[in-house]
Amino acid sequence: MTRDRAAEMSSDIAIRLADDDDLPAVLGLWQEAEVTPPGPTDSLEGLTRLIHDRGVLLLATIDGTIVGSVIGGWDGWRGSIYRLTVTPVHRRRGIARQLVAEVSSMLFAKGAERISALVEHEHAWATGFWDSLEGLDYHRDPKFIRYIRDRKRTVR
Repeated sequence: MTRDRAAEMSSDIAIRLADDDDLPAVLGLWQEAEVTPPGPTDSLEGLTRLIHDRGVLLLATIDGTIVGSVIGGWDGWRGSIYRLTVTPVHRRRGIARQLVAEVSSMLFAKGAERISALVEHEHAWATGFWDSLEGLDYHRDPKFIRYIRDRKRTVR
């Protein structure tokens, strides 16, 4: 679909919670948007656990078609934002900003004292987006570096 065709589509963007039936389409969205290669949690099982436990998976839709998503994680104290994604043809229309605003509101309503967003530094467009969210009170935190360990890795 061309950008001109996308502009002709309805601009009525709806933000809603994902349900089990949406999960295959979410994985397809991530593939279409060429997000970071899938990790150990990027599966139907992982997303099912997410939406039935403490997490939030929000979807942006236009005319019923999923065009964006964001994950809000909640550990009972802090919130985290992951996998903010919008299809390439629908970018630069404010959809990601709407998703961030909504997931932030939900996490603060749960009692989060702070929300962190995980952003890959080698994606200049992604860091540029987050740098533009000063109006939503997001800013870079120069104090931290992230360390991870996947469950399936063997410790030697």
